[in-house]
Amino acid sequence: MKLYIVDAFTTQRFSGNQAGVALLTSEEPELTDAFCQALAAELKHSETAFVRPTGPDSFRLRYFTPEGEVDLCGHATIAAFTTLREAEGLAPGTYRASTLAGELSIQVSDQAVWMDMAPPVEGRGFSPEETAELYAAYGLSAADCPEGYAPMVVSTGLQDILLPVSSMAALEKAEQDERAVTVLSERYGVVGIHMFWPCLNEETAAHCRNFAPLYAIPEETATGTSNGALTYYLYRRGKIAAGAENRFVQGEKMGKPSEILSRLTEGPDGVKVQVGGRAVLALQAQLL
Repeated sequence: MKLYIVDAFTTQRFSGNQAGVALLTSEEPELTDAFCQALAAELKHSETAFVRPTGPDSFRLRYFTPEGEVDLCGHATIAAFTTLREAEGLAPGTYRASTLAGELSIQVSDQAVWMDMAPPVEGRGFSPEETAELYAAYGLSAADCPEGYAPMVVSTGLQDILLPVSSMAALEKAEQDERAVTVLSERYGVVGIHMFWPCLNEETAAHCRNFAPLYAIPEETATGTSNGALTYYLYRRGKIAAGAENRFVQGEKMGKPSEILSRLTEGPDGVKVQVGGRAVLALQAQLL
């Protein structure tokens, strides 16, 4: 097994969102859940991807946080395929990734990695009382919700609550009550809360913050699946167009600004959301 630490959604080392990447060969024995969990906890990054080839153009990926396994992780997938390209000589092309969230198509270029999200699904909305409770968990009020927007559960592989705010100032001043957000995440069956300010200018679709204390992630610098869900949310409300390349900025409050790209295409079978980004290898480790 080869171990790497990779900074995803950035080109600057020690910025972006770090992920662990464990590369296994097809001949290595299967790892137990307990081992994967222990290694992820030891590395202490928000997610560690365990990658095993299953064919010339296919891989199986599993993702572990310090607290448990999750079905999908965008930044760890970007990190994994960047590692395969940079450390293992994976050629640019299209590959298949088998995850607990389903089979995904991955496009690898010389500069970036693009991944298909799971089919987008809009879940439940929230009553006025529930909405007030969501904002209160961050020291905000329902008055901080911009006109024409509302909190909603959306998934492109993992369910998150998308929580809109009306200004960059509100986004920056939000202070999380971790216990309250953990309880809310359990109650609504979500990974966490993705807060965003929809600035929707020519350069940036939104500035974002992501919180998943239920999985021991108080805040995350870059979240591919959540911004995939946000892409669909904004598209459904006519805020971004099909075919456009969208840029989301996250991690500023943590001093690690990250750039997450997305695009949404329409087809006869519905819409497809892709999330993309660049990454840089930071460390290589040896398991003793």
